[in-house]
Amino acid sequence: MKDYNEQKRYERAKNRVEELKKFYNNLISYIVIIGFLAGLNYYQNEWRYAWFLWAAFGWGIGLAFHAVKAYRLNPMFDKDWEERKIREYMDEDQNRQEQQRWE
Repeated sequence: MKDYNEQKRYERAKNRVEELKKFYNNLISYIVIIGFLAGLNYYQNEWRYAWFLWAAFGWGIGLAFHAVKAYRLNPMFDKDWEERKIREYMDEDQNRQEQQRWE
């Protein structure tokens, strides 16, 4: 039982590291590509129309949601909530199966 719990903790930690790694890769891509688009925008029209801000804004919204997920800033849908819902659905399924056996 102890090995199982240790394995489960390891898997959760590994998944958390993967989430953070994906977020950091997304953040680095955002900085590099938006920086490139800003330079291209300046080179083309010297800020008369800052069209790169549309891309920065749209991608920035997605990046903000990614940060919320990676850092688990959403208190409603944290891991405890996820575990509770899984147990709830498993219990419902078990109760349904038991009722079907008695019918």
